[in-house]
Amino acid sequence: MIRIAAALVLCSLVVSAAATQGPFERPRELSTPAAEGSLAPQLAAGPNNRVFLSWLEPRPKGGHRFRFASWLGERWAEPRTIYEGDDLFANWADVPAVFVSAGGRLVAHWLQQLPGGKYAYGVRMRTSNDDGATWSAPFTPHRDESATEHGFVSLVDWPAGGVGAIWLDGRQTQPGGHDGAQGGSGAMSLRATTIQPPAALGQEVLIDDRVCDCCPTAAVRTAEGVVIAYRDRTATETRDISVARFENGTWGQGRPVRDDGWKIAACPVNGPALAADGRRVALAWFTAGGDQPRVMVAFSSDGGATFGRPVKVNDATTLGRVDVEWLTDGSALTVWLESEGEQMNVRARPVFPDGRIGDAWTVARVAGTRTSGYPRVVRSGRDLIFAWRSAGPTPGIATAVARLR
Repeated sequence: MIRIAAALVLCSLVVSAAATQGPFERPRELSTPAAEGSLAPQLAAGPNNRVFLSWLEPRPKGGHRFRFASWLGERWAEPRTIYEGDDLFANWADVPAVFVSAGGRLVAHWLQQLPGGKYAYGVRMRTSNDDGATWSAPFTPHRDESATEHGFVSLVDWPAGGVGAIWLDGRQTQPGGHDGAQGGSGAMSLRATTIQPPAALGQEVLIDDRVCDCCPTAAVRTAEGVVIAYRDRTATETRDISVARFENGTWGQGRPVRDDGWKIAACPVNGPALAADGRRVALAWFTAGGDQPRVMVAFSSDGGATFGRPVKVNDATTLGRVDVEWLTDGSALTVWLESEGEQMNVRARPVFPDGRIGDAWTVARVAGTRTSGYPRVVRSGRDLIFAWRSAGPTPGIATAVARLR
């Protein structure tokens, strides 16, 4: 039986005094329609201030359900199931999501296990043109079905219509795992295709033939085209953030945003986040280059062609796991995980393109482990909606809303 996780929200929501200053009202905790033990929260915003929350929910007899709920302005609607089964791959970092296209169509993606190993899985998708009441038959965006990893998907409105998809593709590797260095004969690659709903696939394109193995990707549509961000990987194990653009009908080469010089032999499972508004792009990421863990934000005013000097936003030791969203005052609200003594907090702070930073405030307390996942934020009109995995004896999905003044 589904039990509303309101108690989990009340236990984990913490609002510092700074949250009532500046442009925000005090966040309000929400009853969240996810069963206890749910994981992998994700938020998606679309036209007309539509917002969708998605998550993975354990089934009583094993396996998981991929579920979602729409935002009704003051509360979440009753949840619906997109897919369920014993073969659904559940992971704290490589999470499913619902994307809302500019035309209002929903595109959902999740991971489904493939024969051949623990980390052998592929991407599956469905589309809906009636807000998720019905869905197309499942399909796979990648042509390769080898017993390797295919995941960390990002979806984006495509300039020529339809939806673009990017993902990490392990066809050049051998089966391995998320916790170590690349153990196969080749490197993880970054690939892309287009989707004309309900399921027509365009050409598959190789964007980068050597990238970090298991860091989330990000993609946004700008006035100039499409910008993607990902954690790159050099032959000497430098794993900094790169961006690539699709402009004038072609993909450009990925290039580093900044020389952080983070050399690490294993994947840190810490990807970037993007937000776009016309030609403005905000990029947030985590690095530990020079053994100094920090969250950075950089801005572009030319559709992602160039980025300015980055700004450090964390105040204490950080785990990264960032998200970012444009606000109405021209700042970008950055969200990340940061330690405070023995506890871990979801922190938020507005950052301006000119380098100014606002007060940082604590949204919630979470577990300082991988099970806490990634905190999320989206804006719907004057509302900021947050989602995270709560701490406690029985973790679950927690959400809150804060209104812009």
